[in-house]
Order: sequence, then structure tokens, then C-alpha cells
Amino acid sequence: MADALVIIPTYNERENVEKVIRMIFSLPRVFHVLVVDDNSPDGTARVVSEMMSVFPGSLFLEKRTGKLGLGTAYIHGFKWALDRGYEYIFEMDADLSHNPDDLVQLYEACAVEGYDLAIGSRYIDGVNVVNWPLGRVLMSYMASIYVRTITRMPVYDTTAGFKCYKRRVLEAIPLDDIRFTGYAFQIEMKFRAWKLGFKIREVSIVFTDRTEGESKMSTGIFREAVLGVIKLKWKSLVSPKKYSAPD
Repeated sequence: MADALVIIPTYNERENVEKVIRMIFSLPRVFHVLVVDDNSPDGTARVVSEMMSVFPGSLFLEKRTGKLGLGTAYIHGFKWALDRGYEYIFEMDADLSHNPDDLVQLYEACAVEGYDLAIGSRYIDGVNVVNWPLGRVLMSYMASIYVRTITRMPVYDTTAGFKCYKRRVLEAIPLDDIRFTGYAFQIEMKFRAWKLGFKIREVSIVFTDRTEGESKMSTGIFREAVLGVIKLKWKSLVSPKKYSAPD
């Protein structure tokens, strides 16, 4: 059995999901893949289901009843992975904005170098973003500065969604307490890992915007992140024991 599982949440990703799965399974290191699909009306789950006969015992599908949000999809996947004994658990987008080749360096940061959380970072080595309009690049970059300023968390790409966790990180975080769904979810997971004292490394990657399918970004997701950071910091001050490593 592989010790690493890549979780890919999907909603209307029929154009991309087969490509990303085949790229992962072509890597020199063995990864298993779990697709968590939110009842995509475009037939994404059907594509994955058909591929499971090609990659038996390595590709898995969890179908949910509706569009329940990115954060809850990952929480579902985290629990699935922990129940099945995976040691290294990844988050990855389905739209090929994350290069599957980078899974190997994220894995090695945790498995070889000993870090607890490895983050595929767009901003640790300059600004490595392809095909985004300048306005969106600036918004994303400034958002990370804003998060660092409020939380004091030493992470450059605070909203990154390409990550590898050691299982002990996910076991230590109270997953049922996570309520955010979009960028705020990504921020809170990093914040909690940092506050719990886990070792974090940012690995430089190149982020390439999707070429097929539609972006899931919305003003609601962005607003949740802006307000959620303040709420997150306040909660950590009011209830520090919930966010800190045990003595």
C-alpha cells in the first residue's frame, strides 16, 4: 500500500480530472488518489468511476450529495485518509494549476527532510504565477501580506491550496471545529498547524491558471477570507489553549 494520498475535490471538472489523475499515476513515486466530488452535474464523478477500473486499488471516489464547499470536501478526505492509515496526505486542485510533478518535492520535504507540513508556495521565491491578470496577482499577493500581518504566521503563501501534511498534523487539529470553506479554510489549517508547533516548509512552485473549466473564485470566498482572518486571530487570543501545543 502507498503511504501517500492525494485528495482532489471536484465540482464540474470533467475537462481536467482525467488528465490530472493520469499525470499523478505516471510519477516515479507511488501516490494514491481520492477524488471528492460534490455531485458535479457535468459528469465528473462518472469519468473518475470509469477510471477506477484502470487504476484499481489506487484511485478512489467519494460522491457527496451537493456543492458543500472546498473546506468540507477536504475535511471529508482527511478523515477518509486517516481512517485508512496514510502517513502523507496532500491537497491538490483538479484544474492543473498545480503541477503534479511537484508532489514529489512536497513529499520529500516531509518524508526526507522531516517537516510536518509542506506548502507549494507561489511567493517564497518571487512571484511564480502564470496566466493570471495583474490585478488578480496583486490581490492574491497582498492578501498573503494581510494575513501575515494579522496572524504573525511566518508563511509567505498563506492561501496556498497545494500542500502535504504528515498525518500527525491532521490528528492534532480538531477537524470538526473547522468551519471555513474557501481561502479562509486554507489559512486556518496553516494557522492551526503553526500554533500547534509543527514544522512548516514552503516549497517554491509555479502556479499556472486553469485553461479549461470555470474558476470557483467568488466575492463571497474572498470576503470570508478577509473577515475570517480577524475572527481566527481573535479566537486564538480569547481561547489560546485551543490553538497552542500542549505543555
